[in-house]
Amino acid sequence: MHKEAAMRRPLNFRPVGIPLGMIGTQVLSAQQTPLKVALLLQTDVVGMEGKEVVVQFSEFAPRATSGKHSHPGHEVAYVLEGSGTRDIEGMPPVTARAGDVFYIPSRKVHETKNASTTDPLKLLVFRIHEKGQPITVRIEDLYFWK
Repeated sequence: MHKEAAMRRPLNFRPVGIPLGMIGTQVLSAQQTPLKVALLLQTDVVGMEGKEVVVQFSEFAPRATSGKHSHPGHEVAYVLEGSGTRDIEGMPPVTARAGDVFYIPSRKVHETKNASTTDPLKLLVFRIHEKGQPITVRIEDLYFWK
């Protein structure tokens, strides 16, 4: 009888494991995403055959980075709120705060990092792209820096 009781004991823990696993899944899914992007405008540029203008609102969570990427067009980003660092390939990193503007040449690999551990970084981004090309060419995934 003692052997049978010992063999059944692990089965008694299974009903507890399922609810704990469900709680853990809910906690993980509640974590922030590194970057939220809203496409505000994407339309042809009159008088510039094969070009389009793209306007986006980007919000970086605290400690979030865009990961290394490029765009098939020129980018101008206005910092609405927060502060961040912009690393552009071949150039020293630049820190910008609310009210500052960044320019990134076409197809230049770059990365944006939110410098804050508590506040979001919000950007209004304007691009002139080659029509039909992807807005972003990702080299590295989004992530949180330590």
